[in-house]
Amino acid sequence: MINAGVCYGRHDCQAEDVLSVAAALLRELPSGLPVWSSPLRRCRALAEQLHARPIIDERLAEMDFGRWEGRRWDDIPRAELDAWAADVAGYAPPDGESPRQLQQRALGLVDSLAVPEAVIVTHAGVIRTLLAHWQGLPPERWTELNFAYGSCTVIDISR
Repeated sequence: MINAGVCYGRHDCQAEDVLSVAAALLRELPSGLPVWSSPLRRCRALAEQLHARPIIDERLAEMDFGRWEGRRWDDIPRAELDAWAADVAGYAPPDGESPRQLQQRALGLVDSLAVPEAVIVTHAGVIRTLLAHWQGLPPERWTELNFAYGSCTVIDISR
C-alpha cells in the first residue's frame, strides 16, 4: 500500500482486495479470453485470479518515475515538476521515462497481439496513454482520463 501524496509508478506494491475485484471482473468479462498483465504485483495478482496462466509483459508496467519513485510529491524539486507541466507527454523524470515513451511501449504490446480479443491487466497511466492515442487527445488533456483499480474499460481497435 502506498500512502497518499507519494509518487509511484514502477514501485511494486501489493494490490488491495484482489479476490473481490477479480470476482466482479469475472462476472463482466467474456470467459476464455487470453490475459496479458503488467509484471507488477498489483496487476499480476489480479491477472492470476482471472486466468490460470496470464502472459506477463514488461511493456504493460506503469510509468517509470525514476528518481521520483517513492518520494512525496511535495519533496520533488519544483523546477522538475514545472518542466513536466510544460511538456506533459515529453518530459521524463530523472532516470525515468516520459509518458510518450510509456505510450510507445504500450502501443508496441497492443500492436503485437495476434488475437482478436484479449484482457489486458495494467495500470491507469498505461490505459490513459493508450486511450489518448486512440482518441487523438492532445497531451494537455491526457489527465482528464481517469481509471479506478479494478475497473473494466472495453476498447475496440478493430483494424
